[in-house]
Amino acid sequence: MTTSDPTAAIRVGLVDDQKLVRSGFRMLIDSQPDLEVVAEADNGREALGSPALAKADVILMDIRMPELDGIQTTERLLDGVDGGGPRIIVLTTFDLDEYALAAIQAGASGFLLKDAPPEELLEAIRTVHRGDAVIAPSTTRRLMDHMAPMLRSNSKTNQADVVAVESLTARELEVFKLIALGRTNPEIARELFLSEATVKTHVRHVLAKLQARDRVQAVVIAYRAGVVAN
Repeated sequence: MTTSDPTAAIRVGLVDDQKLVRSGFRMLIDSQPDLEVVAEADNGREALGSPALAKADVILMDIRMPELDGIQTTERLLDGVDGGGPRIIVLTTFDLDEYALAAIQAGASGFLLKDAPPEELLEAIRTVHRGDAVIAPSTTRRLMDHMAPMLRSNSKTNQADVVAVESLTARELEVFKLIALGRTNPEIARELFLSEATVKTHVRHVLAKLQARDRVQAVVIAYRAGVVAN
């Protein structure tokens, strides 16, 4: 779910079993004129029972919590929303956390290190709210290199994804394949000899047709549909 008023503050939810961590995030986020913490939960079960959290635009989700972890909570929060619902950033302790793949497959829009600089956290919230990848392009490529073997082994061809991919135009398919390789819009523009504005339009159409929340989800769909095979 995203706010329809472009001047409205981005509504942020916090799910973390450490109150001190949540307090620090709240102070940082609420210090920004365009961001506002609207809900908190200290575990997954509490998060699933919170109407306020479900209405958040972006949720920062701790990946490791007692009772119900961040992966299970993310999956249940986004179950059946068909591309809608809040965008979720999972918070990990280690870069390329072993659970990062599972979180992204569950519907998360990316991941961020818990000790990331404050400005990086704030920009991640804004970036995810726009529908873009929360991970820097260089990290995206490294993440894809790390996750590709698991994606291939864990992702059976999904017929619904195949049908969605078949609805893409030839140019959109070219753009989609480059997104799946972690290319940025400027890189796609150079490779296909297009303007960045045109690429942005194609990316928007690709995500809409695939019912993908963002570029990270588009990559997962690429593997599930068999578009990326090596």
